[in-house]
Amino acid sequence: MLNQLLRIIVLALLWLRYRLTVRGLREIRARGTGGILFLPTHPALIDPVILTATLLKDFQARPFADQDAVDLPGIRWLVSRVRALTIPTIAKYGQSAMARIEATVRQSIAALRAGDNIILYPAGGLLRGRLEVVGGNSAVETILRALPEVRVVLVRTRGLWGSSFSLINGKEADVGAILLRGIGQILGNLLVFTPRRRVDLYFAEPADFPRDGDRAAINAYLERFYNEDAPPATYVPYSIWRGEKRRELPDPAWGGLPGAVEDVPAGTREIVLARLREMTGATTIALDDRLANELGMDSLARAELLAWLEAEFGFPQGNSDSLQTVADVLLAAFGEAMADARVTLKPAPDAWFAADSDAVLAPPPGETLADCFLAMARREPTRAVVADQLSGMKTYRELVMGILALLPAVKALPGDRLGIMLPASVAACLAYLTTLFAGRTPVMLNWTVGRRNLRHALECTGTERILTVKPLVARLEKAGMDLSGIAERFVYLEELGASLTKGQKLRALVNSYLNWGALTSAAVTPTAAILFTSGSESLPKAVPLSHANILADLRDVLPMTKLRRSDRLLAMLPPFHSFGLTGTMAAPLCAGLRAVYHPNPTEGSVLARLLHAYRATLLLGTPTFLNGILRGATPEQLASLRLAVAGAEECPPRVYALLRERCPGATLIEGYGITECAPIVAVNDPDCPRPHTIGRLLPSLDSALLDVETGGPVAPGAAGMLLVRGPSIFAGYLGEADSPFVEHDGRAWYRTGDLVRREADGVFVFVGRLKRFVKLGGEMISLPAIESALLAHCGSAEDDGPILAVTATADERPELVLFTVKPITREEANAIIRDAGLSALHNLRRVETIDAIPVLGTGKTDYRALQGLLVEG
Repeated sequence: MLNQLLRIIVLALLWLRYRLTVRGLREIRARGTGGILFLPTHPALIDPVILTATLLKDFQARPFADQDAVDLPGIRWLVSRVRALTIPTIAKYGQSAMARIEATVRQSIAALRAGDNIILYPAGGLLRGRLEVVGGNSAVETILRALPEVRVVLVRTRGLWGSSFSLINGKEADVGAILLRGIGQILGNLLVFTPRRRVDLYFAEPADFPRDGDRAAINAYLERFYNEDAPPATYVPYSIWRGEKRRELPDPAWGGLPGAVEDVPAGTREIVLARLREMTGATTIALDDRLANELGMDSLARAELLAWLEAEFGFPQGNSDSLQTVADVLLAAFGEAMADARVTLKPAPDAWFAADSDAVLAPPPGETLADCFLAMARREPTRAVVADQLSGMKTYRELVMGILALLPAVKALPGDRLGIMLPASVAACLAYLTTLFAGRTPVMLNWTVGRRNLRHALECTGTERILTVKPLVARLEKAGMDLSGIAERFVYLEELGASLTKGQKLRALVNSYLNWGALTSAAVTPTAAILFTSGSESLPKAVPLSHANILADLRDVLPMTKLRRSDRLLAMLPPFHSFGLTGTMAAPLCAGLRAVYHPNPTEGSVLARLLHAYRATLLLGTPTFLNGILRGATPEQLASLRLAVAGAEECPPRVYALLRERCPGATLIEGYGITECAPIVAVNDPDCPRPHTIGRLLPSLDSALLDVETGGPVAPGAAGMLLVRGPSIFAGYLGEADSPFVEHDGRAWYRTGDLVRREADGVFVFVGRLKRFVKLGGEMISLPAIESALLAHCGSAEDDGPILAVTATADERPELVLFTVKPITREEANAIIRDAGLSALHNLRRVETIDAIPVLGTGKTDYRALQGLLVEG
């Protein structure tokens, strides 16, 4: 009874906008109303509502539904009323969705066998153009193999392609915004006078349907039926007052992935094409072959392909919907599969742009980061401080409320140390602060280092539980990462939030205004965070940083870089990165720097759009990540940018040139830092930057430059081993790692392992890591110097990520080896080295062309992986 009432209400609401015609359903009903598999087209997000409501009276059909699309207040209840079969999307969840989808298909078979009716969309997604593409999808074939006599009814929907609920604009519709706008338009049209879109539902039970055919025959029949006399997209006016008329619309130009397929190296091409031949059985493959059509790959196969690409080539991938052709697959293998630029961004709220002064930021007095956060929250509780696309904008008071709500659950977790495995996000800020106020030490976990190093991090710190989120874990599983021995420790923030009662939420809200006692009385641990060295050349070591370390760094860096209260930071560095922890988490939370977060630093085009939407004035990142943003941005998107800060590796000339081209009004400065130093040691002054230098030492630090051979001070202007001491330097590694401290001049100093040169005006120039020097012919040969010479000749603004790296064999008489993605011979490379003024000792002995230079999650070149390639060779 209730379902029929719901049906009447829904159809009445639909009547306000749609003029619905139903054909053929009476004949279907006459043959019986049970055990039917309905196979409709899917032109828009609204058509499942129309179809389900139409079938509800006599058929009570159970639709397949996207679990995320229906996981909304009110919608969940409606979906439960029609007993929908919810499934995760392959595009979002990849291989991790396969088991759930297969189980749901089996459930639908059992339901059909029991006499239920099922609505299944053979295309597996929304219409992307005038014509429906079923391609290689296998669900219909699977059901017919199990139930060869099941009734099959095809449903052709006309009139919705071109509506606001379709993909006519080249991106998925924002349903909430459309509904709100629609309510206003219908009211403005005095309810009954709204222009109505004609929608036609045609039901057919064809006798010649090839139920005994193979997948290709079944899907080809479906496409012919769906696409018969397919009309173009149509615009129907929303208002009777504007004088608009109905008109045809062109299909969206989806295009392919960015980049030129001819740039993909031959080796990469052959690996990819061999994999496609193996997966599809095709012997001849063309660049414009469509995966779903000519190659017959269903969505599950495309998800498997995507996971293989990420595992094989190391580049983070977008989603399986981005792979339409063989050319797209090649570009994805080449690192061009950035996030879908069609993703709709939520606009920044007006409060984000509240006027503020140009006063330089500074943390308030306090001994811990928790003290400084609370002081800022007391001073400016309504100040907008952090934001992202998932959580929206948060003020200091809203962060306090979130901490108070989560605190009891986090306190109940076992262990003195608590892992945090989260990307740059509001959730990461909240998890970090709650961990501090729970009296636990945050252990910042780097998921990009692989299972072995991740387990090493957990074991050496004794971490029993890890705060994380399901989308990140799903992405790791999609990429094929083995999480055994790790996943058992996961505590999902979503589940903690869902477990909160209304009373707990209300108490947190009230206490965020009246009682911060649980925070002010918290026993915050002396260690602010445990991070890990990059592991670029050895097993990662655990680095405990104190609150004093990080605050000393902030109190030096903020005035040196002249960051202002009016600035807005685009933050994408993960909090396991020391630059990310101090620069993009501690600075916002403890000094009020507004930061908008994005979880993936490799998604250059999305980051560029986010920068534009939030009018960011600051960028902090590695040169690799900055280059990706600049390449993916238009000058208009970069118009608000005034300062970009590069660290973690030397910034190549192409990044400077690209910034001058795309945003001539912005300044790029470089700095130098080390995880053990919290991390910044030196940085350029934005008012008088010196390109290709690391700037001046922080005021609170002392330094010494020692000759690597004699251990004595170097001559003025000469390069030497950098030693530093000061309040931002950590106290030592956890576990059995060797001490990095040395005695000099009667005091203990941190030995950086880096060679630098101090110029007469106090500006430092980075020369290279000592481990990246090789002694040949009695001379110390700088591998970075060779790389710089080659990059000056081979690098270009179009390069995405590192293009070359020089390493040395581990022989008694080492040989220099160049790894490169560029076509260059040893003779050509050595000619460039000679022209750069380097001696013959710098000449290369081998050149190895590889598909991609391996990189760590921090964006640095993974020299350890390159050494492994040398051993294999």
